[in-house]
Amino acid sequence: MSEKKINLKGKTLKELEEFFESINESKYRAAQVFQWLYQKRIDSFDEMSNLSKALRNNLNKIASIESLELIEVQISQKTDTRKFVFKCEDGSLIESVLIPDQDRLTLCISTQVGCPLDCKFCATGQMGYKRNLSVFEIIDQFIQTSKHSNRLITNIVYMGMGEPFLNYENTLKSLSIFSSDLAFDISAKKITVSTAGIPDKIIDFANQPFKGKLAFSLHSTDEEIRSLIMPINKKYSLKENIEALEYFYKQTRRRITFEYILLKGINDSDKDIQGLVKLSKRIPSKINIIPFNSIAHTNPLGIAAELKPTSREEFDAFVEKLRKNNLTVFVRNTKGSDIAGACGQLATKILRRKSSIKV
Repeated sequence: MSEKKINLKGKTLKELEEFFESINESKYRAAQVFQWLYQKRIDSFDEMSNLSKALRNNLNKIASIESLELIEVQISQKTDTRKFVFKCEDGSLIESVLIPDQDRLTLCISTQVGCPLDCKFCATGQMGYKRNLSVFEIIDQFIQTSKHSNRLITNIVYMGMGEPFLNYENTLKSLSIFSSDLAFDISAKKITVSTAGIPDKIIDFANQPFKGKLAFSLHSTDEEIRSLIMPINKKYSLKENIEALEYFYKQTRRRITFEYILLKGINDSDKDIQGLVKLSKRIPSKINIIPFNSIAHTNPLGIAAELKPTSREEFDAFVEKLRKNNLTVFVRNTKGSDIAGACGQLATKILRRKSSIKV
């Protein structure tokens, strides 16, 4: 049985340098191949015109440039948001979402197959957890979606399926590739990593050379309520996470983004407003208020089946009260709910409808 070829897509520059040294090739070849893979996004070694024919032939024998299999593209008829369903080599399905805006095009990428955290408002949490994605699988979501867009992707958010900080090393490696000026050359300021709260990883992330943004899935400032809707809070308390976020800000001087899905009768009271005001005074931040998007397509059980969105009137009043307390508040308008591609809806359920394109 022949030995499996080494997939070079997903390798960092340092890893490519080590690879070329291992096959007795000059170290500078790594930068050339790095650019071909990520800047020019080619699919074969034969296209690497500044490599000798002998080297290209050797690479074809021992290495590969793999790609995720694009299964389906679902297009929102309301907002032109596009959800991409990919199949991995082991048959696992993952999803990525392209979200258009007037001045930017944001790609929401996944870092795990499923998610182990079981947040009650999130569809991905209802499907359980299978495994972490490789660096290749994280990076290739960008490469493949960019081939199906007539606009340049300007922003990346790690807010798809999974918890990035539970796939920490691969997340860091993918960030180093995305932000490299030899690769996609996306400013770190336009890349946001979202976490539900792993304190030791937040602290470590603060000490990394990567200068991107950090978002924290908050959803309640009350320990008991947060534990009810986010079981991870029982292991890593809000108190621990807030201390880690304070450290992050002191080290980086970068404001935290707090994500807050409004749930009727759970986290939308005046007491919740005061909790957010108190927290924002403690940590320089901005708050994304997000409408709850239905996860009924996953047939949830227990409290997950009982969750309802705050009414529009109460939603607007909640936001207004926060702003009157001089908080920086943004409303994350729902995009892609008609294709189960909005915030919290990713669950790799392929929907066969007129707005879908089978690939």
